[in-house]
Amino acid sequence: MVGQNKSKKRGAASRETPVEKAPLFPKSKGIDVPSDPEYSSDDEEEVEEGDFDEMLKEMASDQGIGSDDAGDSLDEEEVEEGDDESDIHSSDIEGASSEDGDDESEDGDESEESDNEEDSSLVRVASRSTDDQHTAVDSQDEVEGGSEEELDEVNMDKLTIRDFVGDIQGWKEYRKTLPQIDAGYASDSSTEDPANTIGNVPIEWYEDYPHIGYDLDGKRILKPATADELDKFLANMDDPDVFRTARDEVNQQDVKLSEEEIDIIRRIQGGNIPDADYNPYEETVEWFTSKTMQMPLSGAPLAKRGFIPSKWEHKRVMKIVRAIRQGRITRSSAPSKDAKPRFYDVWEKAEQNEDDSAQQKRLARRARMPAPRLTLPSHDESYHPPAEYLPSEAERQSWLDEDPDHRKKNYLPQDFGSLRSVPGYERFVQERFQRCLDLYLAPRMLKRTTQLNAEELMPKLPDPRDLRPFPSVESLVYLGHTGRVRSISVDPTGLWLLSGSDDGTVRLWEIVSGRCAKIWDLKETVHMVAWCPSADVCVFAAAAGSRTVIVIPSELCDEHKRLLSEELVRAGFNSAAQAEEGEEEDDSLPVSWDMPTSAEQATGIHVSVTMHKTVKSVMWHRRGDYLATLTSEEGGSSVLIHQVSKHKSQRPFRKLKGAVQSIMFHPTKPWFLVATQRYVRIYNLMQQALIKTLQPGVKWISSIDVHPQGDNVIVGSYDKKLSWFDLDLSVKPYRSIRYHRQAIRQVQYSRKFPLFATTSDDGTIQVYHGMVYQDLNQNPLIVPLKILRGHEIRNSLGVLDCLFHPIQPWLISSGADGTIRLWT
Repeated sequence: MVGQNKSKKRGAASRETPVEKAPLFPKSKGIDVPSDPEYSSDDEEEVEEGDFDEMLKEMASDQGIGSDDAGDSLDEEEVEEGDDESDIHSSDIEGASSEDGDDESEDGDESEESDNEEDSSLVRVASRSTDDQHTAVDSQDEVEGGSEEELDEVNMDKLTIRDFVGDIQGWKEYRKTLPQIDAGYASDSSTEDPANTIGNVPIEWYEDYPHIGYDLDGKRILKPATADELDKFLANMDDPDVFRTARDEVNQQDVKLSEEEIDIIRRIQGGNIPDADYNPYEETVEWFTSKTMQMPLSGAPLAKRGFIPSKWEHKRVMKIVRAIRQGRITRSSAPSKDAKPRFYDVWEKAEQNEDDSAQQKRLARRARMPAPRLTLPSHDESYHPPAEYLPSEAERQSWLDEDPDHRKKNYLPQDFGSLRSVPGYERFVQERFQRCLDLYLAPRMLKRTTQLNAEELMPKLPDPRDLRPFPSVESLVYLGHTGRVRSISVDPTGLWLLSGSDDGTVRLWEIVSGRCAKIWDLKETVHMVAWCPSADVCVFAAAAGSRTVIVIPSELCDEHKRLLSEELVRAGFNSAAQAEEGEEEDDSLPVSWDMPTSAEQATGIHVSVTMHKTVKSVMWHRRGDYLATLTSEEGGSSVLIHQVSKHKSQRPFRKLKGAVQSIMFHPTKPWFLVATQRYVRIYNLMQQALIKTLQPGVKWISSIDVHPQGDNVIVGSYDKKLSWFDLDLSVKPYRSIRYHRQAIRQVQYSRKFPLFATTSDDGTIQVYHGMVYQDLNQNPLIVPLKILRGHEIRNSLGVLDCLFHPIQPWLISSGADGTIRLWT
């Protein structure tokens, strides 16, 4: 009470002293204060106590508060002023000195009591008017020395701007004390500033830079400091939450997972629903109920006839009852078996077997063919047809002169004015009788046809997408030849490609890059090039004109492989080696082994084998020492087998039936395949005997190839047909395929993948899946995969040769357009 009396005296003393009225909006805040026409700052007067009360009431009315409330708030303020002044801090009063602000900034570790005092002082400042702030300044020194008293509890969260009675500065200070909103899971995070300002950009791009992105002002955002691996390890050892911490690489910071997030991760790993509160077995809510409401369609009362029996129905029922009693209405008895039918089926069989059941008769009756229907009448049969349907006089005369049996119509269109004037048709009875004869006496037969669906006839084949890999896209084109590229060959390593063309050159290509590494000019059309299949040597043979040259490309092999290759090729020139053999050469053979010229030796040509006719084909044995050639000469001399190491040639056949089209060594057995115009004969070179003759059933064979396992053979022909033979089954083809529109030029198996391809003069290459199973009870699976188009047709010639890569599922093709294409 003493403190309250002192505060009243100090308040009265302060009110007696003339004090300048502080403006409601300080000038430092940059707020424009509207000017009052009746009052200006230049004509300030001293405000007495009575005038202050009137001004406070006026201010309260402007804020929407009643005058009684303003007076009560003023009295309460005077009563509690003594207690409030003891808790006011100098930093809460506008216009405090900067030194007090510095002292408060230094005391950063104040206790919670001082924070509560600041909050309570702000509430007291908010409850004062502008004039009471000066009173609080005068009593600051007394508050520091006096005793503090407890304040009444104030609900700070429920204060509004009306509680501050126009004290804008106090309202601003009070807003600063309110707790900040923490953006959680349920809040809207669309207004948050993103930590990562670089967007959806890989973080690896900023590994060599000290910053990570830029801010709105264009300044660099530096990366957070990171420790080395040892510091990270020590920090992880001391951190108990290291196993629940995840690294956010986008924002470059460690994120500690909450219990809710860990629970979500565990649920996802367990294959459960992430939301723990989700119940998959909730009760069904019937939004549209299945129970229909029984209600009348109208509110009208029921008629009397709805619930009184009808008199006429009663009479009708009694009439039927009397008829039953008198015997006029009896039950229909079942027909006896011996009873004769009233109507007879004319088309039923005359002699019906006694064993035929009723069901068979019913089925036969269902299958009866219905009688043909009469054609609908047309416009010219109308009694009043249009004018264009009426015949002219010439047409009428020609119809009368025509034989009745040859007339298209048995009537002439006529025009009658009305239906009453239409006479009777004179041929009505005759035509009806003829119609009856057609229905009952004309024989009709039901022809049973089978409804076949085209999809049901197609075999069930797997999807080509499940049979990958196979070549489907053109990847590279090798350009350089000026004529048709007749033959291509790939070395055993799969790195180099040979091509022979009509321009008389043999070119060496790098497969991956398409670079032409070397060119050999042989001056004649190159029909065939073939790499030696042995991996120990680096040798290839090329058939140009009537000679076959053996070349060692020394640029592609190392010193050891080059020496082995030269020893293989030049060993035949050693006279000592020939003397050891002690055998004389067969002079009847049209073959001569010659040493090439010095200019050819400089290019790598080591041996030249000259023959009497043009060499069409060259084939190596799998061991790499034997070479088979095919010439255009007729008879047994067209096929020759040469031994490269001894420079010897032999003729395996004295006489051959037909012109030989293609030759080939078997990949696993000592067999030799010879394809003539219509047949493929397989010979055993060890036994010197014919094993079997394949009959593809074509007119002209173009090429053959043997499966790497040796049990299957494919044959291509000029009549667009491809034949697949299984040597263990029959000499007839297991499967014949005809998809090309022009002649097939080449067929080829893949040595590593279950694939084979055919080339044709229609400019296409067709790739197939040909799986051969180890189980002998299972037939090979043949599935068409892809049609490759890219070669141009020149002079009715398309793709001339194709070859699969020995390692990759690639296909290389050559055509009459002078290009070589790689398909991957």
